[in-house]
Amino acid sequence: MSFTDKTCKEFVDVLATKAPVPGGGGASALVGAIGTALGNMVGSLTVGKKKYADVEADIIELQKKADALQADLLELVEKDAEVFEPLSKAYGMPKDTPEEQAEKDRVMEECLRMACGVPLQIMEKCCEAIDIMEGFAEKGSKLALSDAGVGAAVCGAALKGASLNVFINTSSMKDETYAAECEAKANGMLEEYTAKAEAIFGNVKERL
Repeated sequence: MSFTDKTCKEFVDVLATKAPVPGGGGASALVGAIGTALGNMVGSLTVGKKKYADVEADIIELQKKADALQADLLELVEKDAEVFEPLSKAYGMPKDTPEEQAEKDRVMEECLRMACGVPLQIMEKCCEAIDIMEGFAEKGSKLALSDAGVGAAVCGAALKGASLNVFINTSSMKDETYAAECEAKANGMLEEYTAKAEAIFGNVKERL
């Protein structure tokens, strides 16, 4: 059974154990999917209402994007588990001889790149989700305005959570140039989209 096919209780229960997966990356992806779904709910409560007929086409377009993002983020829950498991095994590789150390270093670097790449993708999807949350907050039904604010806050939290899974992997990389490139991407998204998520939340709060 995949992690996303588990019940909420099953997922949380396994997350609380010492099992290597799911971890912070998978949890962040799931949280991002939940936040995106909240925005999508705002759209569902808006479409078909005469009061919002003039923005219905825009809302439907936002929902299409939200549908795709939800699917992508749920897939990334599974991908995060897939790439972390080899890394957890690589840490246990022998290093008693120079040859073993060299092989461990090679495998570790390869696994670290994969384990860093997925949370970067999660961050990118969360940024896209925050962008569409802005649209749901601006044009969606006022009866569901709070849900748009929650969605923005949740996606912002998922963005920050995924970033830590980037940084913990780059900190162990031997290739400092590649590590710096990944960190620059992550920091750029954090700087722009943490502020954007907070601004959406603040705007929603003021309008309630």
